[in-house]
Amino acid sequence: MVKKKIFCNNHYNKNLKFQSQKLRLNSLSKAEKLLWKDVLSKRQTGKRFLRQRPISSYIVDFFSPELKLIIEIDGSSHLFRGVQDKIRQSNLESLGYIVMRFTEGEVLNDLEGTKSIIDYSISCLHIISTPQTNSDTSQSHLTLTTHSAASDKQVEK
Repeated sequence: MVKKKIFCNNHYNKNLKFQSQKLRLNSLSKAEKLLWKDVLSKRQTGKRFLRQRPISSYIVDFFSPELKLIIEIDGSSHLFRGVQDKIRQSNLESLGYIVMRFTEGEVLNDLEGTKSIIDYSISCLHIISTPQTNSDTSQSHLTLTTHSAASDKQVEK
C-alpha cells in the first residue's frame, strides 16, 4: 500500500494573494516588525511563521501552519472594530485555528512579556500537537491562560 501525502492549504485564499503581498511589503507596523524580528523567527521559536497570510476571507498578521496558531497585533485601527474583530476571531476559530491578540502597546512597551506569553503558548501547543505514543485516541483539550500587565490572554485548543 502506498501512502499519499495529504496536502493541507490551511484555508489559503489565493484571491487575497496580491493584497497580502502588498501588506508584507508596505504596511508592517513598528510592533509587527519588532515581533517578527525578535520573537517569531524560526531561530527564536523553532516553528515556521508566515506574515500577512490569507486565510479564508481574512489576512492574518502571523500564522504558524504547524501549530494552527494565528497571532494578531491590534493597532489604533482596531479601536472601533471590536465587533468586527470578534466575528473575525470566531470565524477563524471555527476553522480550527487558535487566535492570540496583542495590542501594539503591549508589544512595544512589554516585548519580553509578549515574548514570554507567545513562547509559553507555543510550547503548550507543541506538546498537544505531538502524536501520542499510547493507544488513547481521545481529543486533547487545553485551555491556556496567561496574564500580562496590560491584559489577559487565553488560548484554547
